[in-house]
Amino acid sequence: MFERLSGVKKQYEELLARLQEPETYADPGLYAKYEREARQLQPLAETYDAWQRSGRDMEEALALLDDPEMRELAQEEYRSAKAARERLEQELRILLLPKDPNDEKNVIVEIRGGVGGEEGMLFAADLYRMYALYAERRGYTVEVANLSETELGGVKEISFVVEGDGAWSRLKYEAGVHCVKRVPATESSGRIHTSTATVAVLPEVGEVDFRLNMNELRIDTYRSSGAGGQHVNKTESAIRVTHLPTGLVVECQDERSQYKNKDRALQILRSKLYEREQASRTAAVAEERRSQVGSGERSERVRTYRYRDNLVVDHRLGGDERSFSLAAVIDGELDPIIDALITAEQARLLEKQARE
Repeated sequence: MFERLSGVKKQYEELLARLQEPETYADPGLYAKYEREARQLQPLAETYDAWQRSGRDMEEALALLDDPEMRELAQEEYRSAKAARERLEQELRILLLPKDPNDEKNVIVEIRGGVGGEEGMLFAADLYRMYALYAERRGYTVEVANLSETELGGVKEISFVVEGDGAWSRLKYEAGVHCVKRVPATESSGRIHTSTATVAVLPEVGEVDFRLNMNELRIDTYRSSGAGGQHVNKTESAIRVTHLPTGLVVECQDERSQYKNKDRALQILRSKLYEREQASRTAAVAEERRSQVGSGERSERVRTYRYRDNLVVDHRLGGDERSFSLAAVIDGELDPIIDALITAEQARLLEKQARE
């Protein structure tokens, strides 16, 4: 491990040196490439530097143990440096875990109302609001590609793109069936109902990753429509793209520009086809993708939002002892849950690494 870290540090220092060279300044593309590579290596290189410093601090403290006047201070400095070294070594092991190649990509999110009829669709609308607020907190941008609403303000289906550094690395944990327990607005007797919405998450894929064969596509235009079938504009700006070999259909009607809708629809279709191609390579990956959404049944839930208790429980983290404030989560404070999921995933990978 430490031989590899030494190589990473050397590579990082070489990149920093290249960034100072005149020929690099003269080529914006090259400068951006080196800067991106350096930024990716920076956490590992700086943590390794700190780990090395802690080792030197331990050696210096040990050298002072023979001095009666300095012994007590040296023992304290040694304990402090040793604790730091152990903590930094664990951080290095985590930083060396295999990286998800999609972590820096933008994200395509699809939400659909599941079990519970209108209440499930109202909950789907709440989830979209939650993700929009979370994106705002993180400095991400959100662009809605397609939206199908109900008369009461619920969401039958919505697809949107979240753009920002590391969007996939955070939002990929949101895939699955989300469950809500609350008294619906449509319930007159005050009984608590259990409803669901499904969330699917895909990394946004560019032409470099997957090239569409335009001869395999049928592209139709139609008028955008709102809740209850009301037309929201009078021009045929909405786009429906059908991938003929698979029958996969993507619609985009949020933009008033037909060209923008077409570009967004092709972007989403490309990501879906790329994901399908990747999933078909191994049964394990295919099963993981299918489990993102499942059938929307309550038993498949990854997270439950319990309004009476003001709690959110993520079932991948255990029981109520790992619950979170519903009021905070529904207002977009998702980082505590996502951080806990990342920590749990890192622990699993470290355990697997130790076994191998």
